Amino acid sequence: MSLVTEFNDYRTKMNEVILSKDNLVIKRLWNLDTNTYAEGALDVKTKELLGLVASMVLRCDDCIKYHLGKSHELGITTEQMYEVFAVANIVGGTIVIPHTRRAAEYWEELNANGQ
Repeated sequence: MSLVTEFNDYRTKMNEVILSKDNLVIKRLWNLDTNTYAEGALDVKTKELLGLVASMVLRCDDCIKYHLGKSHELGITTEQMYEVFAVANIVGGTIVIPHTRRAAEYWEELNANGQ
């Protein structure tokens, strides 16, 4: 199973489990997250790239995969993505390098599989 398929399937499955518990705080938090990335004064692409840099600096691999997938859907180019990786590494320091490796691997798979 590809990295992308495995991640998306697991994320979908567990989101369904979590949301089925009908916790109001979790629902509100997830709704706020969704609305944060909607079109506003900043366009959706910019918001996704900001989310990606923050996720890389915070070293959240699941978050990184999510934002990479959304960025791919939005047509971000590989050249643009590597500039984002550069910003994340400058801001976060060398501790971000392992996350950049995994992000590059995931980005390659997104591009190879046209997902």
